[in-house]
Amino acid sequence: MAKTATRAAELDSLDRLEEKVKRLVAMVEKMKTEQKNAADENQRLRAEVEALKSRAASGESLSGEIAALRDERDVIRTRVSDMLQQLEALNL
Repeated sequence: MAKTATRAAELDSLDRLEEKVKRLVAMVEKMKTEQKNAADENQRLRAEVEALKSRAASGESLSGEIAALRDERDVIRTRVSDMLQQLEALNL
């Protein structure tokens, strides 16, 4: 009977160990899945950052182009104003 109790205690110990190993395996699988999801999200975010950098660079170049066009408009406005003044002077 003592052998049976000892054997039962050993089996209980093995059952607990088996359960812990199963939980550990499940935890490792979950962590692998989370790591893959995090890597996928990281890749998606990197692509988004690159797209935003590209848009920002495009915006900066457009800002420079807008400034140049405004300067050109001011030059044209001045020239047109000068021509109008000359035309008014001719009518007198």
